[in-house]
Order: sequence, then C-alpha cells, then structure tokens
Amino acid sequence: ALDAVERTLNPDSFDHHGNVSFGIREHIDIPGTKYDPELGVFGMDVCITFERPGYRISRRKRRKSRIPKKQRVTKEEAMLILKKEFNVTFGERKRKW
Repeated sequence: ALDAVERTLNPDSFDHHGNVSFGIREHIDIPGTKYDPELGVFGMDVCITFERPGYRISRRKRRKSRIPKKQRVTKEEAMLILKKEFNVTFGERKRKW
C-alpha cells in the first residue's frame, strides 16, 4: 500500500500515539493488482497501528490495565520506524489528478 502513495506520507496523518492513516484513490494503484471488470475500481483507507510488546494488558479480559506513557509509541518513533524499515519520506505528495 505504501507503493501506491509513492512511499510519501503527510506528517499530519499521524496521531499522538504513532498511528497513521492514508487513503488510496484506486486499488489498481497498488503494484501487482489487476483490473477486474466485475469489481470495478474502488479506493480504500489504510490504517497502520504501532504497538510495543505488552499492549495486551489493555485488551485482555481479566485485570485490564492502562498502558504507561513510556510504553506508548510516539509520533516521532513511528515516523523513524517507517523511514528506516520501509524507506518512507514525509511531506506533501504530488497528486496525479
């Protein structure tokens, strides 16, 4: 999905917990996807959530706890991970339309 947006994300797309969302206008922009006349063309929203080990304590059924601030992923950490691991750049994307 990152290739569909040319590996460029807007820094405003990140929230304060390091989650990021972006949209793809046409699913055929994703490399390897072919057009199917029965499906047509559709867009989609992509949401990426970053978590550290231990986030299960907030979702478990018994004895739920809050995640401490030092355990949460920040916006800067999420941007650094995307830059190092997936070669993502940050800034305004050139629009095709």
